[in-house]
Order: sequence, then structure tokens, then C-alpha cells
Amino acid sequence: MPRPLAALILLLTTIIWGFAFVAQKSGMATMGPLTFAAVRYSIGGLLILPLAWREYRRRGRPLTRREWGLLLALSGAFFMGSWLQNAGIGLTTVTNSGFLTALYVLFTPLIAFLVLRTRPHPIVWLCVPLALVGTFYLNGGVLDRFNFGDLLIVLCAVFWAMHMLLLGYLARTTGLPFFISSVSFLIAGLIALIFAPIAEAPTLAGIAAGWPELAYAAILATAVAFTAQAIGQQYVPPANAAIILSAESLFSAIGGALLLGERLPPVGYAGAALIFVSIVLVETVPALLDRRNAPESGIQPVGH
Repeated sequence: MPRPLAALILLLTTIIWGFAFVAQKSGMATMGPLTFAAVRYSIGGLLILPLAWREYRRRGRPLTRREWGLLLALSGAFFMGSWLQNAGIGLTTVTNSGFLTALYVLFTPLIAFLVLRTRPHPIVWLCVPLALVGTFYLNGGVLDRFNFGDLLIVLCAVFWAMHMLLLGYLARTTGLPFFISSVSFLIAGLIALIFAPIAEAPTLAGIAAGWPELAYAAILATAVAFTAQAIGQQYVPPANAAIILSAESLFSAIGGALLLGERLPPVGYAGAALIFVSIVLVETVPALLDRRNAPESGIQPVGH
């Protein structure tokens, strides 16, 4: 596949994910976050299950007990990230949700440092305070505008970071990205299905009223977007792909403005820019430096 076409696929994936924040926000009007997650991930997991099963059969050997344990931990992190994100979106703006969720890019190396003792690149220590200032400005530069929904979104970003670490490890060691994603979708959907009747008392009428949002989130944002990402990233170098995918927060802001009439205060745009710049820097600077130093060490840079 030509690289420009692969980049276009990733861009379309980013747009789908960005506008999914609008679908989640609108879906919270007729059902609770657990109900939304239960339906969305059950459908999404079933849609890619055929691809996952074919991939698993090609592997030729079952997962080990340790791999299944890590997959369960991955699914738990995925559920918590999704649930907190859905709950937070219902209490804050789509724009805030998009940019605050993107903080997982910064949390990932910090968690790796605390848990795995993997020293992060020095650029992280510049980008973390930059993102914190951006978060402060995103809410108008006053602390009293940072509400409970914003806090839930920041917490969800922590779980998304855990999810990213576990997903990267499992996908690399098992070679089963579709299987891992399908199973984690289905487990997260099952957990949400168990707790939704207890916490939210969902109704078929509420689910039916939000079917357009559910269809978008389940089919496009979950099944289609994941498949498109898996295809596109085979032909686009990691640093380039990171820049494209980090634009998810920008498209969430565009969706919030066009479809929900959301507007940031003037200083909020500066905060959004600081968060976005910090995300791009932490994703691209280490990769670019590694590529520059690779010829000197005799190692060829990774990429297509």
C-alpha cells in the first residue's frame, strides 16, 4: 500500500475517533455510561471476532496462563478507562474530554518508569508540566472551572496509559493484535453488562433512543477504526503515525463546536495548543533522535 494512502487511512481513523466523543456525549442523554459501554463493546468485539479467530488459529498454539492473566488485566484497564471516560463526558465538554483523554500519551512513560523502572526520555520532564499548564488554561485559567467530569477524564487517561502498556507488550509477544482487542472489548462489555442493571437500571427504550450514537461508537469508532489503524500503521513510520493519531483531540473539539455548539474561553485555546504540542513532542522527539543516531550505531531505523 502506498504511504500516502496509509496516512489517509490513519487520518480518517483519527476523525472517526474524534467525533466519537460527540456520540458518547449525546448517548449519555438516554442511557448511563455502563449501559453505553456494554452495548458498544459487545457489538464491536463481535464484529472483529472473525478476524480475531482467524488470527488465533494461524498462531498454532494457545495462550499461556501468564498471557491470559495479562489479557485479563488489559481488559480491566480497558473497562475502567472506557467507563470513566463515558462518565466524565456526561459531566464536562467534548472539547475538554478530547484533550484531557490525550494525556495518556504523557502518563504512559511515567507509569512505565514507576512500575517497570523504564527510564523515560528527558523530553517527558518538559512535556508533563507543559501539559499541566495547558490543562489549567483549558478550563479558563481558574481552578474552580475544573469540575468532577474533568477529573474523571484525567483518571481515565491513567487507565488508558496502563492499557497502552499492556496492549503493546501483549501484541508484541503474542502477535495477536486483533484477538487481544476483540477479547478485551468483549470482556469490558460483559463487565459493563453485569454492573449496568445494578447502577443504572437501563431500559430498552433508552437504548433504542440512543441507537445512532451506539451504532457510530460500536461499528465505526470500535470495529472499523481499530481495523483501519492496524492496516495504516503497517505502512507509516511510528513518529508520523503518532502525529496523525494525536490529532484526535483536535477533531473532538471540531465536533463539539460544529454539532454541540461548544466554545472554549480565549485562554482555553492556548491551553489546548499546549496540550497538543506536548503530546506531539513526547511522541516524535525520541523517535526522531533514535532515527538520527541509528546510522552511527549501525542499526537501521525501524519503519517502512
